[in-house]
Amino acid sequence: METMNKRKKLYEVSQQLSKVARGIDQADLVIKNGTLVNVFTGELMEHIDIAVSEGRVAYVGAADHTIGEKTKVIDANGQYMVPGLLDGHMHVESTMLSVTEFAKAGLAKGTTAIFMDPHEIANVFGTEGVRYMHEEGQQLPLKVFTTFPSCVPATTNGFEDGGAVLSVEDIREGLKWDNVAGLGEVMNFPGVVYGDPLMHGEIAETIKANKTVTGHFPAEDSQMLQAYLASGVSSDHETVTREQGLEKLRLGMHLMIREGSAWHDVKEVIKVVTEDKVNTDNISLVTDDVYPQTLVEQGHLNHVVRRAIEEGVDPVTAIQMATINVARYFKMDQDLGAIAPGKIADILLMDDLRTMVPSSVVADGEIIFDNGQLVKEFPSFTYPEHIRNSVRLKADLSSEDFLLKSRTKEDYAKVNVIKIIENSARTEKMVTTLNVQEGVIQPDLNEDILTLACIERHRGTGQISLGFAHGFQLKKGAVASTVAHDSHNLLVMGTNSDDMAFAANELAKVGGGMIVVENQKILALVKMPIAGLMSDQPLETVVQEVKQLEAAWKEIGCPIHAPFMTFSLIALPVIPEIRISNRGIVDVTEFKLMETEIIQ
Repeated sequence: METMNKRKKLYEVSQQLSKVARGIDQADLVIKNGTLVNVFTGELMEHIDIAVSEGRVAYVGAADHTIGEKTKVIDANGQYMVPGLLDGHMHVESTMLSVTEFAKAGLAKGTTAIFMDPHEIANVFGTEGVRYMHEEGQQLPLKVFTTFPSCVPATTNGFEDGGAVLSVEDIREGLKWDNVAGLGEVMNFPGVVYGDPLMHGEIAETIKANKTVTGHFPAEDSQMLQAYLASGVSSDHETVTREQGLEKLRLGMHLMIREGSAWHDVKEVIKVVTEDKVNTDNISLVTDDVYPQTLVEQGHLNHVVRRAIEEGVDPVTAIQMATINVARYFKMDQDLGAIAPGKIADILLMDDLRTMVPSSVVADGEIIFDNGQLVKEFPSFTYPEHIRNSVRLKADLSSEDFLLKSRTKEDYAKVNVIKIIENSARTEKMVTTLNVQEGVIQPDLNEDILTLACIERHRGTGQISLGFAHGFQLKKGAVASTVAHDSHNLLVMGTNSDDMAFAANELAKVGGGMIVVENQKILALVKMPIAGLMSDQPLETVVQEVKQLEAAWKEIGCPIHAPFMTFSLIALPVIPEIRISNRGIVDVTEFKLMETEIIQ
């Protein structure tokens, strides 16, 4: 696959860079009198100039000899000159934005390159969906590298039905595309540990291609961890404790410390640096999942760096973990991760390293963001119509579809319940007793037990599973989402079946998204017509819609942080303990489907 961006390779411009460095030719851009954040030595070097030619750094030091009539000169006036930030693991789909709209937001916050894992769209449209997102990224000033999705579907145990299946051959071909950096997070860690041929085939192809195998290991079993590492998987972003982080680092694993909109792992895991004083070369900072309001109000990767600094990490060390460490992990440090001769000229100007807010952003030697404004036009990208019409139901849903009938003739039923944990991707298995009326098991709002449903939406099979959830505290209405990791079926939860049916049908009409309803009226709706996962609207519009969505969740009773993100993960059968899929309730610890109702 050809990249649409005409970014030049080092070997194409090395002679020109040499001429500029020697003063024979003039630089295109010189940034004068700044304080260089040197990620190689950990130094802050004052009164430094940077000369740029052909989108790359030609000279670092006193660069007056590179300035000519056509040279654009910027006076940094003592500001810090920071390498562009690299997010080593993120899902653009989680921002609810197209790649283009995310790029605008990310660049404004100082992110100049991302390693995206588009496994959300892959679960809906397979390689085709990955290709569209990848191609959209190749025409942008943001550097978009793809880690090709590894687990589509997330498991091979027949727990769920997604929109696509990726094979070893799909991964082998995808790894040949320009700017595909490796294999996306290998979530099916049991499959790796127990010798699944598909998982090991994908890993083998990635290693053969000399690319990086990224991981996902939420378990705490040391033997499983070492078996996982021995397969060739080399990183993890699911670490939530200091002890887990230290164990992984000691075994040579690249530790990705995550701070997203819902998952706040920096405070605990960064203690490996602040208290254990480990070598930080094999640690990076990542976002994983960030929603649009976080992008606007807190930032992107610069927020994660800031959080590390707030927890006591030296600012330059924190920056290293978001620049050169990431570049080295993906074997791209010849081009990325530092400000030095030959590197791509991705440079941030900042007044304060502790706040990490750039006043100017240079990407490929061009000013992209300056004084609070994007100053470069971004190309448009249009997805084909079938990608925008991905919600396929067998028929309109009725309230009867959301009634779970008891298999006994008792007045009560013992049931398995999915208990969510605020600000965590994990769930807990809970058992409770519910009333049965006219043969239907009833939710219990007083005990915070809500009806939950997962509906197959890719092929219109009509398959629906029903269960119960605890922890959201809804008092009225219903919610629904086609963002339902990872198979992205239609997920619905509510206090009554009428609102649940209404919410599901309304989402189907608009091509997917997230919705909150009450008394069969829409309180908030974020339309996501791109595969039912991403909006086609500008960042500002999506931010406003998401604010309304958050307010509507609160209006119907939910007090928790980022509820729609927690809700979207309730169908992910690779993270313990219990989930729902379109096929039923999944016990992730025992790796089996189970009934909602427990028959004694």
